[in-house]
Order: sequence, then C-alpha cells, then structure tokens
Amino acid sequence: MTSLDEPVTATGPRPDRPRRRRGGPDGRRGVPGGRRGVPLPLLLPGVLALAFLLLPLLALLVRAPWRSLPDQLTSAEVWQALQLSLVSATAATAVSLVLGVPLAWLLARTDFPGRGLVRALVTLPLVLPPVVGGVALLLALGRNGVIGKWLDAWFGVTLPFTTTGVVIAEAFVAMPFLVISVEGTLRAADPRYEEAATTLGASRFTAFRRVTLPLIAPGIAAGAVLAWARALGEFGATITFAGNFPGRTQTMPLAVYLALQNDPEAAISLSLVLLAVSIAVLAGLRDRWMTT
Repeated sequence: MTSLDEPVTATGPRPDRPRRRRGGPDGRRGVPGGRRGVPLPLLLPGVLALAFLLLPLLALLVRAPWRSLPDQLTSAEVWQALQLSLVSATAATAVSLVLGVPLAWLLARTDFPGRGLVRALVTLPLVLPPVVGGVALLLALGRNGVIGKWLDAWFGVTLPFTTTGVVIAEAFVAMPFLVISVEGTLRAADPRYEEAATTLGASRFTAFRRVTLPLIAPGIAAGAVLAWARALGEFGATITFAGNFPGRTQTMPLAVYLALQNDPEAAISLSLVLLAVSIAVLAGLRDRWMTT
C-alpha cells in the first residue's frame, strides 16, 4: 500500500481536471464554431460579388451563336488572328523567361541600393493603363523614339506596326507576372542549397543552373503560364504600338474589337475562344491556386 505521506505519481489524467476537447467550441476538430450559420452581412455581399463576376460570362454563353459557331471559327480571318496570337504570345513568353528569370533572381537573392525602387518599377506595367504602355513604347522604340531612331538609322530596323512590335508590346505587359511569380518562389526556396553548392566548388551560375533552377521550376512554369495568358489577351499596348493590320498585327483581342462593330456574332464567337483559353489556363494552375 502507498503511504499517505508518499507523493502520488501522475500516471493518468487527474480526476479533478476535465479533459480538454480538441477543435472548436462545439467539439468539431479544426473548425472553430463548427458549421454554424454564416453572418448575413457577409453572405449577401459575397453572393452579390459571385453573381457580378459570373453573370457576364454566363450571358456570353447564353447569347453565343452555337449553330453558326463552326462557320465563324473556320473563317480565314479568325485563323490568321488565332495563329498570330498564339505565336506572338509564345514568343513574348520566351522573351519574358530569358529576361525575367534573371531579374527575379537579382531581386530575390541580391541586396543592392534601390532594390525596392527597382521592384516597384518592375511591377509598374501591372497598374499602368495598357494604352499608356503603348505610347511609352512608341516614344522609346518608334522611328523618332529615344532608341528607335538609332535602330532605324544604324540598322534599318523599324519595330512599330510590325509582328515584332506585337511581341514587344505583349512582353512589356506580361513580364511582370513572371517576375513576381518567380521572385516569390525564390524567396520561399531555401538559399542554403545554393550556399552548399558554392562551398563544394560550384560557381554562382552553376549553382543556379544545377540546384536553384530545378527547385523553382514549378514557380517558373506557373509564371510562364500567367505571362502567356496575359500576352494572349493584350489589347491596349498592342493596338497603340503595333496597330491593327490583318495577318500582320491583328491578334484575337483586336479581331474581337473589330468584329464587335460590324458582326456582333463573330465577336461573341471569338470571345468564346479566348474564354476557353482562360479556362484552360486555370485548369493548368489548379494545383497552385484552386486547391489552396
């Protein structure tokens, strides 16, 4: 028998202290408050916001000319605009990858004076009106632009109102999406892997190419998809800097704008194509956004 003077060993729950329940106040694990009712001041604005975002898309599907849709989409003008859009958006994404990934690495891995200002300037095209971006490109790369006049005088290169101008305009507005995505991925990645590679004799570029690049590949892929989708839907900078010439600079958004004035059904059909592309982009990014 245990003496009354001996301390009692706590081998189990004390009878005078009730066991604490896990989860919310109603006992359901991980859900504070359980499945209680949603507050009405939050429910109504949320439903209105959802309706505001979805109703225009549903109206596009309801008013679509489904019977004449095959004829609308098989016309030569549509295929020219679609082909040009796909090629130019892919080329703009390639330019964004070649230039944007090193810029994202500099912003994430190096410390230099004015880095915050550089980051703000990089994100400026995200909030800048696209038409203003097109005007800025004209002033920089036009025939009488700051750089364009020298390109024309020395090399005979004219960029505005050409297919190359379309690629430049789309890359200008799409590259910030890639830079932001890759920079965020780089900040989340552990830099000690690069440091370990450099201590083993690898150069900084070799460590980036062999260690960092495979680690951030999902972030680069997501940023590239976003940049490609943004380039595909670009309108303002493209029409200002490259014009609207069928077969040369007329992309799908420009074709939609032109068709809306003369043939609304054709404009709806072209809009359905861009809507399908946007849905495909969301499906490709489902593991990054839709499951978080």
